[in-house]
Amino acid sequence: MANNENLMQYRGSTPEERRANASKAGKASGEARRRKANLRQTMNAILTSEVDIPEWTPILEALGLDHTLETVISAAMVREAMNGNVKAYMAIKDVLGQTSKSDVDLEEQKLRMDATKANMGVDDDGQEDDGFLDALKSTVENDWADNNEEDGWSDENEEEEADI
Repeated sequence: MANNENLMQYRGSTPEERRANASKAGKASGEARRRKANLRQTMNAILTSEVDIPEWTPILEALGLDHTLETVISAAMVREAMNGNVKAYMAIKDVLGQTSKSDVDLEEQKLRMDATKANMGVDDDGQEDDGFLDALKSTVENDWADNNEEDGWSDENEEEEADI
């Protein structure tokens, strides 16, 4: 569990440590994205696979629907909702993008969100200016300056070479 004793201090780390940590984080993020993409691909393949379920085949044929697992699951959700299962009904509404909130509720929620954003200092585009980009810019400038000094390169040498 995260606490003050096991958290890494970013300010106290060297540029090399920050780069190494950023590299590890980027690799872990890429791996997580690949894992999620593979899961989505697998689920899509399973749900779109053809099935032959004797209970559902006549119903699907009568409705002119595909014989896929996805269609059978959707039909089963409708059947459950018809039998009074409110959770199945709510799941169907979620799939269809419907909401149980009235227009007044939605407008009130939008007004509250706008007020909260205004209090937090969030711009119209939804981005809060937390100074991260300014801090990143100064860090990049320092990193470039560190690299240039290590390589023995500077802007002054470039101007002298241009005059030659």
